[in-house]
Amino acid sequence: MAACAELGLDEGDAATTLVLDLARDVAHNVVRPAAPVTAYLLGLAVGRGADAADAAARLTALSSRS
Repeated sequence: MAACAELGLDEGDAATTLVLDLARDVAHNVVRPAAPVTAYLLGLAVGRGADAADAAARLTALSSRS
């Protein structure tokens, strides 16, 4: 993926399916503009040490309650 290469990231570290699934769920359950913001917040949380799968599951659950 070109974006990974540009940022010096290993493609194996990019959980693209996880992020896209989260964005889809938020876009459909909340509002479309919330999808990229939520993906960004997931990235912040993971960057601070959160488990990506756990954080995404929590955000998906939150979007279902909206």
